[in-house]
Amino acid sequence: MRLALESLIRQREVDTDIVVVGNRWEPVGLPPGVRGVTLDEDVGIPAGRNAGVPHAQGDLLLFLDDDASLADADALERVGAKFAVDPRLGLLQLRVVPRSGGKPRRDWVPRLRVGDPRRSSDVSAVWEGAVVIPRSVFDEAGAWPGDFRHAHEGIDLAWRVMDAGYRVRYAGDVVALHPAQSAAMPHSYSFYFGARNRVWLARRHLPLPLGILYVLMFALRTAARMRSLRHVREAARGYLDGMRGPCGRQRKLRARTLGRMMLAGRPPIM
Repeated sequence: MRLALESLIRQREVDTDIVVVGNRWEPVGLPPGVRGVTLDEDVGIPAGRNAGVPHAQGDLLLFLDDDASLADADALERVGAKFAVDPRLGLLQLRVVPRSGGKPRRDWVPRLRVGDPRRSSDVSAVWEGAVVIPRSVFDEAGAWPGDFRHAHEGIDLAWRVMDAGYRVRYAGDVVALHPAQSAAMPHSYSFYFGARNRVWLARRHLPLPLGILYVLMFALRTAARMRSLRHVREAARGYLDGMRGPCGRQRKLRARTLGRMMLAGRPPIM
């Protein structure tokens, strides 16, 4: 967290209002001007992000994970310029680079074909650890899906932003640093939430035939990554819970939005 806060404090030519959310822990020892918000219980990652929004001021909201940091002191100045010249820009993910070198994770670039990570493009999903959204769009499209707790919340938010008529972009020229990580899912809960939330995405946003294909493609792709019977059981439990329980507000994506997703290279089957 120290590196994250230092990188925010040293930003030039912008006014920042920095809030640290403690998800069942109390932020203490913060630098001057940085405020903490303590949550009495662990509400999950996306709901934790939502909890900080009412305590922060400003027209642009930056969500930065505590183990991430901005590489350059003019990062937010350049981000602000992108929103200033494009009023239809609704959500922006920064390019993520391993802090100590090494190979970046595949999911850090939300394109089916990664290509050059330095290339900016329209996308239809975001990696959630370093993103910027106008407060007005956050209010219009809706907040992070707090009931997801973990996994796929960046897809849900990006789809809703697109359906509200805005662009979702990947900024290959603005860098956030992050510890290098394996692309594998090491925890059983990742298989559970990944499966459950994938079904919720389909139920919330996709017509039935497309939703079935979307879930089946995910199941086939993740099956090869399961390394134990426990992983299989957790995934199966996630699919069942996703199908039989409430999935939150259902708001199907418009045909125009589905077409834009195709043009962005991320059709809603992957």
